[in-house]
Amino acid sequence: MKALYKSGAHPGFELVDRPEPTAGPGDVKIRVHTTGICGTDLHIQSWDAWAASTIEAPLIAGHEFYGEVVEIGEDVRDVKVGDRVSGEGHVVCGICRNCRAGRRQMCIHTSSVGVQRDGAFAEYVVIPEENVWVHQDPSVTAELGAVFDPFGNAVHTALSFPLVGEDVLITGAGPIGLMAISVARHAGARKIAITDVSPSRLELARSMGVDLAVDVSKMRIRDAQRELGMREGFDIGLEMSGHPTALPEMIENMNHGGRIAMLGLPSQSIDIDWGKVVTHMLTLKGIYGREMFETWYAMSAMLSSNPTLHRNISAVITDVLPATEWEKGFEAARGGHGGKVVLDWRTV
Repeated sequence: MKALYKSGAHPGFELVDRPEPTAGPGDVKIRVHTTGICGTDLHIQSWDAWAASTIEAPLIAGHEFYGEVVEIGEDVRDVKVGDRVSGEGHVVCGICRNCRAGRRQMCIHTSSVGVQRDGAFAEYVVIPEENVWVHQDPSVTAELGAVFDPFGNAVHTALSFPLVGEDVLITGAGPIGLMAISVARHAGARKIAITDVSPSRLELARSMGVDLAVDVSKMRIRDAQRELGMREGFDIGLEMSGHPTALPEMIENMNHGGRIAMLGLPSQSIDIDWGKVVTHMLTLKGIYGREMFETWYAMSAMLSSNPTLHRNISAVITDVLPATEWEKGFEAARGGHGGKVVLDWRTV
């Protein structure tokens, strides 16, 4: 099969022939149709300090995907050949304290598809049956199915706290931040503001119905509050950027008792005013991945019940390229000006 292969501890990928993976007794083999390019994949491609400390090459990367089941192991009970599926990329141990308590997203022995085990930048991928998500809704296209993983990140982050009637600040209008707009609106938020410095991404946010898209190179969040007619601070903060200035400014603009969910992964340490966190009684919650599998049920239900949300999440996908043009896809994803980039493996 063709696959994007990281042959060793160095920058780059190669599109090469690799052996097809084999399914074990509890595994499902999937013919990959589409894959999304994630920030993690960019780190692996460039082989930065994070990748060097986390990845064991050789490896096939890629963890956001959609495809069709072509083979099942003898112990597989519910997934069937021909099912259209996406996959939960966190393969958990099942026996640690969190797994046994039903908190599988907190497993201390997680092995991630495309990070610690071969992934979906290939014609075929194999994952355990319990990691397979079968799409029952025929309106889920191959492109939309490829972004269920990041959509799940947006849902997990946005639904960490009740949103009905709340004023929400989202920092970072990347694909996940853009998706969070529609999730927050669906969940009943009052005013929603989003920040970025990319004009094209801020324009995408406006097309998705955000109340205010803030170019933080030209406007401060304090000024955005006044423009929205807010008398106090934001109730809910969704930090999606990982930028070192985003969280401190968010904290400065939260109402007393405000709650912040943090998905953006900083590349350096961040100094924040812990005195304000204490005296303003703020809650900060770290988010990693998706709740397994409550988030998956929530996002499928929202997509099938809300045509506007379905349209907006689909619109986050701005680039679809043949997998043979993967270099162009990675360049577009690294540029940070558009939405989600998807590679199509059906014509390789």
